[in-house]
Amino acid sequence: GLPAALPALPLELTVLYNSLLFTLGPSDSAIEGEAEGIHQGLLRVLEACGACGQDLSTEELWQKVLQEVTAEELRAPLHQLGALQAAWWLAASRLRSTAGLLRLLSSPQDLGTAHCSEQENELLSLLKAWRVPAEEDSLPLVQSTKDLKEILCTAAAFLQGLQEMEAGNFPTALSLLQEAAGGFCSKRVLAQIYTCLGCCAQRMGKPQTALQHLKRALQVDFHCLPALSHAAAVYHELGEASAELEALALLYEALGKNPQAAASPSPYFHIRTELLVHTPVLSSLLRHRHPSEVKYQLAQRCLQYGRVDDAVEHYLDLLALLQEGLEQQVPLDGSSALPRIPEVFLEAASALGQAGRHQDAITVCEEVISRTTDLIPRRSRAEERLGQPPCLSPGAGPAGGLLSQKKESLCCLAWRTAGYLQQGWAWAELGQSKEAITQFSRCLSDLLRVQLHGPGVESTENLLPEVEVLQKIRLLSLIGRGAQWLELGRHKEALLDFQHSLQISPGDPAAASYLVQALWKLNREQEAAAHWQKLSQSPPGEDGQREGQGRPFPLYLVSCLKQATFPHSDSLARSIRDYLSTTAQD
Repeated sequence: GLPAALPALPLELTVLYNSLLFTLGPSDSAIEGEAEGIHQGLLRVLEACGACGQDLSTEELWQKVLQEVTAEELRAPLHQLGALQAAWWLAASRLRSTAGLLRLLSSPQDLGTAHCSEQENELLSLLKAWRVPAEEDSLPLVQSTKDLKEILCTAAAFLQGLQEMEAGNFPTALSLLQEAAGGFCSKRVLAQIYTCLGCCAQRMGKPQTALQHLKRALQVDFHCLPALSHAAAVYHELGEASAELEALALLYEALGKNPQAAASPSPYFHIRTELLVHTPVLSSLLRHRHPSEVKYQLAQRCLQYGRVDDAVEHYLDLLALLQEGLEQQVPLDGSSALPRIPEVFLEAASALGQAGRHQDAITVCEEVISRTTDLIPRRSRAEERLGQPPCLSPGAGPAGGLLSQKKESLCCLAWRTAGYLQQGWAWAELGQSKEAITQFSRCLSDLLRVQLHGPGVESTENLLPEVEVLQKIRLLSLIGRGAQWLELGRHKEALLDFQHSLQISPGDPAAASYLVQALWKLNREQEAAAHWQKLSQSPPGEDGQREGQGRPFPLYLVSCLKQATFPHSDSLARSIRDYLSTTAQD
């Protein structure tokens, strides 16, 4: 409540500077909000000089103070508060306000030094050219203004690098992040900067450079696990399966030992770079993975790379993790990379089947089937296409909510029928054709609950993904059941299934090949030969399996796609060629 007095202001402003630093120091949380203490301090300066600024904003207040107050003894304290204000504004990403303040703090000579070309960064140039006044020995500071200036330079480069990266200006982002890496910061922040450099280089199409930056991040701080996660992604992009799996295994092991470990920041500085840079893009790049996510990625990659035994081991470990408690394994903020739990079970069953553990695969599928039984409506229509605007936004009123519910029902139906499909192929592999036919028939019976759109299914570009998956499951079930009818010698039933398959997916090579075989076994050689000639003349890529194009099918269907491939192409082709040759001679 004492009136402001010019002789006491240097001490008063220094105490204010130190007290604000002490307020920030114990907290590792980011700086937020407006520095009300600085605003009040500036008003005290104007009061001591006989001026008023009650109705001014903080930016206007700084402009008035620095233009009207010329007392030399206030120069250093005002620069201290200015550095603190710049930190607050940088933390709020108010770059223009920060640059404007630095222009006011700088002398004409400083501004001449800071004059930069279009290629140079204005804010960084102003920060580097700003000459901080010498500090009074009689007024010690908790954190020197020079040190704070260095931290501001690092934070400004880091923050702007992230902004440019988010905007897609990768060369500029790379330059700014490299500037930040040469700045004043803790090991933890330096590792984060190198991680961002690696991500930037990867997006520029420079995977080897990205790996160098990510390895550097781990050398600086081996607790920087996001760098290890991004390195695995780069190895995947390069097609280096062994290196990718090794990185993922190391990541999983590190998460198991200490999930959130990180190098502790230096306790000496109250304002640090990590308090000033906290953007959503940085949070996304440095997101900590959960052990279950990494274990799933390990299992998935092993299955994709054909390392079936390793995939089985990882999937079984993952299922055990999930049974310990879903809440502990899956992030609650919706950011998890895990798919829906039934899909994990189905992928595990696929891996077990490929490893020859067919009974175990049948058991895992039964778990999915039993859990989804009550979630599927008795009857449903699935004619929605992506081009129908009323049904596209799940949050847009009753229509959106209805579509969301219908899509969920379709997902449950896809999981249940995929379970039956995998069981059918597993029984087929065990040589139990009758049991296989039963499971394929259950799959097809369930699919009758949903009315898929009729003729013209070859135009699938605008279908909902769930409907497209259901169509593929129906096709694979018909092929599977038809193949088992052939095993039992019931060729007419097989022929009907293959004909139905081709109605669903005209030109599918597996269905067409099986159809030829069924006709051949029914002694309808002329028809078989005609279909075979048509099949052999069709260009590759018309199989409707969309491999390498459009939306990929779920991983749990890949093994069924392989099992549905016609296995007797060469022998059937020889038989038909011999028949055609004999017919030509006759």
